[in-house]
Formats: sequence, C-alpha cells, structure tokens
Amino acid sequence: SRPPPRRAARSRRRPEGKVACGAESGAMPGRGALCLGLLLPVLMGSGSAQPSGCPALCECSEPARTVKCVNRNLTAVPPDLPPYVRSLFITGNPLTDLPAGAFPAQRLPDLASLNLSGNHLRTVEAGSLALPALRQLDLSGNALVSFSPQAFGEGGSPLEELALRGALRDHGVLLSLAALLQSGTLRNLSRLELADNGLLLLPAGMFTALPALRQLDLSNNSLVSLRNVSFQGLGQLQSLNLSDNSLGVLWNSTLAQFRSLPALRHIVLHHNTWVCDCAIEDLVAWLKESDQVEGKEALTCASPDKMLGKALLKINGSDLNCSVPIDLPSQLQTSYVFLGIVLALIGAIFLLVLYLNRKGIKKWMHNIRDACRDHMEGYHYRYEINADPRLTNLSSNSDV
Repeated sequence: SRPPPRRAARSRRRPEGKVACGAESGAMPGRGALCLGLLLPVLMGSGSAQPSGCPALCECSEPARTVKCVNRNLTAVPPDLPPYVRSLFITGNPLTDLPAGAFPAQRLPDLASLNLSGNHLRTVEAGSLALPALRQLDLSGNALVSFSPQAFGEGGSPLEELALRGALRDHGVLLSLAALLQSGTLRNLSRLELADNGLLLLPAGMFTALPALRQLDLSNNSLVSLRNVSFQGLGQLQSLNLSDNSLGVLWNSTLAQFRSLPALRHIVLHHNTWVCDCAIEDLVAWLKESDQVEGKEALTCASPDKMLGKALLKINGSDLNCSVPIDLPSQLQTSYVFLGIVLALIGAIFLLVLYLNRKGIKKWMHNIRDACRDHMEGYHYRYEINADPRLTNLSSNSDV
C-alpha cells in the first residue's frame, strides 16, 4: 500500500525573513498586535517633520546642519539647540539680551555662522559669543545700547566676518566696539560692515589692530572727516566703501595712507558733499593719478554754487583761483612761525634801544636814587626830632 499524498497547501513554506501579519488560519495568536506595535513607531517617525533634538519653535535640518528660528516671537535663545548645528538663524524676534553663556561653547562646538539680525537686541554681555568655531556674525538691524568688549571671551576669537549695519546708533556702543577692535581679540577679522549707522566721526585708532581686514564698509553714514582715522597697519585691505557720507574733502594725510596700502584697489567715494575750493586741489590731483577709486568720473562738486555739479576730474587751477594749495594746519603753523618772528624782532629792537641809551638811563637812575635818598633823610631827621624831647623844646623856643 502507498502512503497518502501530502497536501500541496501545507507543503508551501513562507520565504525566510518575512513575517506574516495576516489573520490567516493557523497564525500565531497575538501576532497582529505584535506587528502593529512594531510598525507604529515607524509610521509616527515618517509622519514627523522635525528631527529629534530640534527646539519646538525652530526648523532644523540635520543633513545641512542648519537651524532656523525666524519670526517665532522668541524672547531668549533656545536652550536645547542641537549640537550638530553649524548655521544658526535667530531673526525677527523680540530678543533683547544676550547673556553670558547664551550659546554654550561645549554644546555648540561647530557653530560657525550666527545670524541675529532684525531682533530687538540691546545688550550683548561678556562671554555671550565665546564660540570656538564662530566665523560669521550678523547683528544688523538691532538697537544696541551695550556691547561688552569681552563679548567674545578673554582670548582671541576666530571671527572673520562681522556685520553691524544699522546697529550702532548709540555713541557709547561705538566706543565699546572701538575698544573691542583695539584689544586684538578680532585679529582674524577680514570683513567689517558698519554701514547705515549715522556715524559723524570715528574713534581714533579704531582699526589699528585688524591686520587681516580686507573689506571695510562705512557707507551711508554722516562722516564729515577722516582726519583722526588711521588706516596704517591694514596691509591686507582691498575694499573701502565711503559712499553716501558727508565728506567735503580728503586731506593729504589721508591720501598718503591710501597710497601706502598695497592691496587697496577699490575705494568708493560717490554721493559725498565735496566742497570745491582751494582745499580740494590735493584730492583732485590724487584722483587724476590714482587707479584706486571706482567710478571717479561721476564724482561732482556739491558747493559752492558756481561749482555745483562740476566733475572733480575736470577741475583745474583756474577754476579754483588758487596759487598754492591751502591746508589749514599748515596755514596755522605758518601763522605761529610769523608771530614768533615778529615778537623776536620787537624784543631785539627793545634791547637795542636800551643799549644805545645806557648812559642816559644810568644818569636817570642815579637821579632817582639821589631823590629817594634825600627824601628818606628828611623823614629820618623829622623822626629824630620827634623822638628827642630836648630837640622838641628847642625847636619850640626857637619858633617863639
């Protein structure tokens, strides 16, 4: 007798590595619940747009290592920023203060680009920006009133680009920034943007400790002079933007500094209030010989009225009616020298007169001495008479 044939349905085997979650006959009890428990986290993860570790009010991209907290009504820096972030945008928020440790260096070791523009920042405290990898910082569009010179920590900072467009309306903040730049903390800075701040004058020696600076933007301010500004030491400076200011003239001392900077090839001077009198001759001569100024053909006079609109490059000596260039400091120096010569001449004449009349002066002095002596002897005689009673009685009897 032959054994009964096996059923084909039972001879089929499921492919290895696959789990059947259906409710077929013979399935293990509770297998559907087990599969649901395994699939639920996957489904929930695929439906979530935010990666793990992202602040609730921010958008994070771990592949791009970027975090954006834009227009989220933040009043403080989120404390749970992911450690992978390299580019951080916190803009358009009512954020007013950056306290010390606002960006912990240990938690954010790779943060290289920080954009804090368009907030309501007023105070940047010491140690608030002490990040070991920070290369770019944008604080534009804030109303800063306090900026600690120790904001980047006690040691040096790797910062290369600093944007402060429209953030230095307070004069005290400008002085604090000057102290920060002069301290040498930002010796790696290559780009500095100070436009749109209404600056009238810059603190003396503000840029002397920035040997790596290549781009300096001072446009759209109210600068009236660069007399106290030193560009010495900026051997890497390539671009200087001075457009849209109130400059009336550039003096020889400033022009000499421009000539001494070997890398400076882009100077922007348009939209300034150039005063075309005798003092501008040096500037005109420099413009004609220099190739550092961009669009110099468009520079025109703003005053006086007879020169209004005339191109600086077309000015000649006959237009200004000047025989020699006028430089106010040198003119004052000449006046002081002339005054000294006049006083010395008067003194020499006085001594000469005394010498020529020495005999008469000597006789005059002897006469004065004799007169004084006679006068004193008269006083002495009267004193002796008044002091001796006998002489007094004798004088009385003789009178009788």
